[in-house]
Amino acid sequence: MNATANARFAIKSWDETPYSEGPNLPKMTKATVEKSFTGDIEGDSRVEYLMMYRSDGTALFVALERFTGRIGSKSGTFVLQRSGEFDGKQANESYTVVRGSGTGDLRGLTGEGASSVGHGADFPFVLRYSLPT
Repeated sequence: MNATANARFAIKSWDETPYSEGPNLPKMTKATVEKSFTGDIEGDSRVEYLMMYRSDGTALFVALERFTGRIGSKSGTFVLQRSGEFDGKQANESYTVVRGSGTGDLRGLTGEGASSVGHGADFPFVLRYSLPT
């Protein structure tokens, strides 16, 4: 990766619904989340999370997120694949730009990152990325 974008995101909405649960079973949920980004990355995204909650309050999650906006002066859309775990206090995750998902000026975008965030109003987001010239 030859560039780094530093941004922050705020959660605009979180709609989570159980889709599988029962006695002595881990609860499984789906959450639709909308975010707004500021900084080197500006725009909005929509994420579809699938989560599995353990009885101790920890969780595992996977997600796909479509971002619409800009990175620096380049605008378009792209999709992130996210996966991680929640340890009861912090969500630790990694994310990768899905190959072939970039549109507009972001066509050909590759990238990755990782984060560790707790509860709060806004969160740091770092993307190490490359764009074709």
